[in-house]
This record gives sequence, structure tokens and C-alpha cells, in this order.
Amino acid sequence: MKNILTRVFVFSLIIAFLASCANDELTPLYGTEKNQPGKVVVIGYSGLSDSIQIMVNKKPIEIEVGKEKRSSFAKKVELDYEFVYHGDEEKTFEITSKTTNQVLRTYHFDAKKTKDTLSFFSEENIWLDKVVSLKPGVLKQPSYNGFRFVFPTFNLYSKTDYNGKLDGIVRRINGQILGVVENINTTEYSDFIEFPYSSPPTIFLDIVKHGTTESYVPGKRVRVNITMSVNKSKLIILQEKEDAAGNFTGVEGTLNLADYFTYK
Repeated sequence: MKNILTRVFVFSLIIAFLASCANDELTPLYGTEKNQPGKVVVIGYSGLSDSIQIMVNKKPIEIEVGKEKRSSFAKKVELDYEFVYHGDEEKTFEITSKTTNQVLRTYHFDAKKTKDTLSFFSEENIWLDKVVSLKPGVLKQPSYNGFRFVFPTFNLYSKTDYNGKLDGIVRRINGQILGVVENINTTEYSDFIEFPYSSPPTIFLDIVKHGTTESYVPGKRVRVNITMSVNKSKLIILQEKEDAAGNFTGVEGTLNLADYFTYK
């Protein structure tokens, strides 16, 4: 009888231990630390040539697509990742290249904010974070159009000695100045500028040093062709361009972040 009781007691201890260790991400561990449910909403777009993976504490996030599980992503990425914070534990999110395993970006989350958002936009030589908080400007009246600008590849090919903020002088094709948009930089969108829509819809943006009319590239006018859209507010990503020899050729402004994300 004593042997039977001993075996039952040992077996119960084993079952209790296994239950406490099961599903490390979703099951709170027993102990004195405070466990809290956590959630990170991932909203992103990857235009990179290679697929990306989203690693949490070195483990890839998997989602179910039909009957299959997927752990790599291309183009638009939208998912809710739920887990448990164990005490003061930190969750480290790494976005990596699937082929090379190169870590492209690293983010840290903890229980001080149990519900959070990770948002990004990536293209070759471009990475923008917190893109869902970079909202388009609000148009004040009908038949207007508006713009904000960001310049993540500033000096990538032009390699100038100027590293300050930039302004953009907005002109019609006849040379008439519509306004000046200020504080264009590499990570945050500029001030908002709006004006009435007109035809033809092409306008010019001359990029200059902040507070001046001087081009940021010595001896070269940097002019970007921009297309207006009636009753639309755009978030334009400016991109320096190069020729086959790697020489700076100018700046393009065709990427509109508002085409990739829904803003509330």
C-alpha cells in the first residue's frame, strides 16, 4: 500500500511540473512574479527582394493560411501576436531576411505597455518605422490636395556635406510658387502643405537647405516631379537615384505611403 501511494505521489508531481511548463508563450508559469497577457499588432509592408521573418525571442512567428502554417512574409504583413509577460520579462522582436538570416531591425517590448503596435515600411535602401502613426494631413476644404514628405535616402548617392533639415519649394510648371514645405528629414514626415488642385496636375518640388533657396547639392538644382490628386492627401517618400556608375542623378517622389496602409 505504501509503495502504491509513493508512486501516485511521484506521478502527480511529474504531471504538475509538465503542466506548468507547457506552452511557454501562452501559459503563465507558477511563481511569485506577476504574469500579464501581452499583444503586439504587426502592420507592415516589405518590398525587399527576399522574404522576411519576424522572430520573437529567436523563435519565428507562424500564422495559419488555409491548411498551412507560414513563417515568412512578403509585401503586406498584418497579424496579431498574443503571449504572456512573465514578471519583468522583455520580448525582443527581430525582423530578419529569410535567406541570409540577417537581422534587419530589432524592437523591444515589455509589460509597461501590454498592448502595442509594430509598424514598418521597407524597400531597397528604405526602412521607415511607426508608419501607422505618420498620418496624412487633413485637407481643410474640397478640391484641395496635400502633401507631407520624408527622405530616408538623403545623401545616399549625392554624398553632400550638408546633413541638416531640408525644405521643398512647390511650384506650378509655369514657375508660380504655391508654397514651401518645411522640415523634410530622413525619419519623420515634414510639415503639411496643401493648396487647390489645378490642371495640369504636375507640380515641381525644388529641394533646398532649410530656411534658404539654396540647393542641398552644390551647383545642381534638385527638382522632383510630383503629381497632384484632387481631394487626396499624400505621404511621399523621396528617393535619391543613381546611374550605372553610381553617380547621383536626381530625386524621385513616386512612392506614396498612403497607398500601402489604411489610416483611421
